[in-house]
Amino acid sequence: MFGVYLTHPQVTIDPAIAVPKWGLSELGRDRARAAASNPWVRSLGRIISSHETKAVETAAILARAAGIPVETDEEMGENDRAATGFLPPQAFEEAADWFFAHPNESFKGWERAADAQLRIWNAVSYILDRHDPAIPIAFVGHGGVGTLLKCRMTGAAIARDADQPAGGGNLFAFRLADRAVTCDWTPMEFWQG
Repeated sequence: MFGVYLTHPQVTIDPAIAVPKWGLSELGRDRARAAASNPWVRSLGRIISSHETKAVETAAILARAAGIPVETDEEMGENDRAATGFLPPQAFEEAADWFFAHPNESFKGWERAADAQLRIWNAVSYILDRHDPAIPIAFVGHGGVGTLLKCRMTGAAIARDADQPAGGGNLFAFRLADRAVTCDWTPMEFWQG
């Protein structure tokens, strides 16, 4: 059976609201609904989301299609960037470049990439170690930690070039039997399982 790690799609950016509270934009909701119409979603037996609003909203759309509840896990959250708060898009991209290029250092107080990778790896591994490998499962979270998880699962060094395409709403798939990645980042609405 398969597992997927799926990143939330487009969000409504509002500098007046804390980033973890941002919700999906209309485009993001449309993309999540398009993904939910695929047969692989209806085969899911579990959906585990980080606790941030945009991830929970994405997971809820998929869960309705699958007819299952959403579980949440705070350890699956995005890398902690509260030290800088909101950064405009260009500044954020520069910060993300630095974050991936210096995994053992903190960007202006951000959680280090190495620490975020260990956290997401431990969270997903803990769940999978107790999960029936005959039941398809989806993890719904964020691009930064998703990239760190994918690097760990493939044995690759932490690097920005392993990151998902811009905009979010992508997934990578893996076999539950051995956790080998079977598909690189793919727009969630186009993956066929």
